[in-house]
Amino acid sequence: MIRDARVLRAGFVPREVEHRDAEVNHLSSVLEPITNGEPADTAIVTGASGTGKTCISQFVTERLREEVLDVEATYVNCWRNYTRFRTLYQILDDFGETIDIHRQSTPHDELIDRLQQYDGPRTVIILDEVDQLEDPGIIYDLHSLPQFAVICIANKEEDLFSRVDDRLVSRLRSSEHVRMDKYHDEQLHDILDARVKGGLEPDVVTNNQLDRIADAAAGDARLAIGILRTAASKADRESSERITDDILLDSAEDARAQIKQKSLDSLTPHQRIVYDVVREHSPLGPSEIHERYTDEVDDPRTKRTVRTYLSKMAQYNLLEAEGTSRDREYSLVDSAAASPIQ
Repeated sequence: MIRDARVLRAGFVPREVEHRDAEVNHLSSVLEPITNGEPADTAIVTGASGTGKTCISQFVTERLREEVLDVEATYVNCWRNYTRFRTLYQILDDFGETIDIHRQSTPHDELIDRLQQYDGPRTVIILDEVDQLEDPGIIYDLHSLPQFAVICIANKEEDLFSRVDDRLVSRLRSSEHVRMDKYHDEQLHDILDARVKGGLEPDVVTNNQLDRIADAAAGDARLAIGILRTAASKADRESSERITDDILLDSAEDARAQIKQKSLDSLTPHQRIVYDVVREHSPLGPSEIHERYTDEVDDPRTKRTVRTYLSKMAQYNLLEAEGTSRDREYSLVDSAAASPIQ
């Protein structure tokens, strides 16, 4: 049943993207100066989870690398590399410049110096989940180095801007902003259909089933592809000739559980403590969450930072918020309330 498993993987970047021509053209125009050896503006790519921010950023940089010999790209997941050192180290490691760097003893300034001295090809640096950085000042460091073009990916601009100083906010506000809206059901259908044609044997899933997956995913391409991948894998294991409706029903719940677990596993230590506070005592308002969180750690983050944590977890459907900004309370997401496969 599965002809090319790569096409169904979450991080797969297709040769052609569906329903994002305007965003692709916008981001390409921002990065175009780097192809002529000139500095490019920083780009900020925003949108809800599953709107294709990472896919589009990687798609555009891959096309640039195909067209121009002296352009490279490097990708950093800032949720995984959330400290300044880890992010700088990851970039330098991609350049092959970390052989004599010691994680425990090399000062941050040494890493910045190495980036300043880098004389390789002009490089696009993709900072994914950039609002997860504990020290967003690294964006300013990279912004000031003309040999690099920076793409900052975040869910919400305000979550990023609320954590940086005025100097950087001014720079970021004047950057190019590429905003991704949620997909419509018809657009998700087209995305799924392209993955089916590239990754599965013919006639293993119907158009009606793709419509139902799109409806259940509610605009989230990551979830839609996850449901399709889980269903194909389950059908393949059972040696079924096609994806049955029963398999599809089971796969929607499994795909949501897998995505939720991946998001939980990605939480930083401080975010995990905040999540556990909500899990054990919800519903809670931000102030009470911060108080309970502070009791659990030796070096607590600020109230503003914890509010950013809560916003991030709500965007990834780990928490849900009810009420206005003044009386908002957080609790765990009710998985049973998610849109089922109809």
